[in-house]
Amino acid sequence: MKKIVFIILTICSVLLYAEDTIPAIIPGDTLEPTPLADSAVTTPLPLHTDSIELPIFFDQALAWLDTTECTSDTLITELPDSIYKTRLQALPFIIEVPYNEVVRRYILRYVKHSPRQLASLQRKAEYYFPMFEDILGKHELPFELCYLPVIESALNPQARSHMGAVGLWQFMPATGKKYGLEINSLIDERMDPIRSTEAACKFLKALYSIFKDWNLVIAAYNCGPGNVNKAIHRAGGKRDFWSIYPFLPKETRGYVPAFIAATYTMTYYAEHKICPANIQFPLACDTVHTSKRMSLQQIAAILGQDVEILRNLNPQYRRDIIPGSKDYTICLPSSAVNGFIEHEDTICNYKKEELCPQRIQVEPASYGRGYYGPSNGRVYRVRQGDTLGAIARRNRVSVAQIKRWNNLRSDKLSIGQRLIVR
Repeated sequence: MKKIVFIILTICSVLLYAEDTIPAIIPGDTLEPTPLADSAVTTPLPLHTDSIELPIFFDQALAWLDTTECTSDTLITELPDSIYKTRLQALPFIIEVPYNEVVRRYILRYVKHSPRQLASLQRKAEYYFPMFEDILGKHELPFELCYLPVIESALNPQARSHMGAVGLWQFMPATGKKYGLEINSLIDERMDPIRSTEAACKFLKALYSIFKDWNLVIAAYNCGPGNVNKAIHRAGGKRDFWSIYPFLPKETRGYVPAFIAATYTMTYYAEHKICPANIQFPLACDTVHTSKRMSLQQIAAILGQDVEILRNLNPQYRRDIIPGSKDYTICLPSSAVNGFIEHEDTICNYKKEELCPQRIQVEPASYGRGYYGPSNGRVYRVRQGDTLGAIARRNRVSVAQIKRWNNLRSDKLSIGQRLIVR
């Protein structure tokens, strides 16, 4: 079964990311990319993924076929250009979302070639978008930036690129740390939906302070502000995405059109007869805070929760361990929040040595009789008349140390006995 699913997903991936040459632009009230300069190479426009591996939820997206009112026979895959333009113009957005043939091809990649992925994305959006909108609103940023992680990670908090970017917003380690995300052996907050969205808002605000244009900000999020500035310079100082289009890296030329297509398809999926996938999320969730070290297995056992659900809600804890030592956030189904608050100590102590081991202090084993110490240690042979006190004074150590190093239970010595004295 796994092999069949993998083959299906591979075919979908090939269709989704199949490379097309840059098409001609539709005439009329559309915004056209500046034609490629003579020195530029006409290159394909792959849907942006930054080499992201297939999201782990793709197999669940197949469940959309189980819905009775949404089947492959009812899909509306292509519409007149006038409808696409009208629908995009109707969106209450601050960010400009113009239409052209490049955008159209990306819309078709979602609707026509990847309806299963779109069904999966739509269901996951029901869980993640309210979270995104709350944080974007707090930072006074456009709500339509919710669609950025759609093209960054397919709304998969555990998505990883071959370049090392991780999470919903695909942060590289250095950028993540720059914007306050903790990354170590136990925790990777790039996979924390809330913390990574906070960091993304800070990053986007910093980019907007540079470019003052949201399409340029989105392009810079993909390829970096340096590449966008180079494209602006090569375009003679023009500060418009569609004017600097031919001077951007290949992937970034497709990034803004993919963003526009994602906003369209995620808004108008129902008009194309696509239903959200049958993916079950515990939509009623809340967060609790703790500064105590514990594991997700301990929480699951005491609160009667499925540990896999807790892992999906808290993907930032790489080994299921909440490190403690400072305040950390745990996302729980709402029904479990009160139980956590009431039984936090019980959770911490449940099978602690087995599920959440951490020895605070450990005494090394003593050397036994007959062990002559490490190669750089000193060994003393007991002579007639020696006492532990005399040996200790000559070697500037204490009697207790000699007894501990040699595992002695009494002060009695034997002539010829070997003692570790340092």
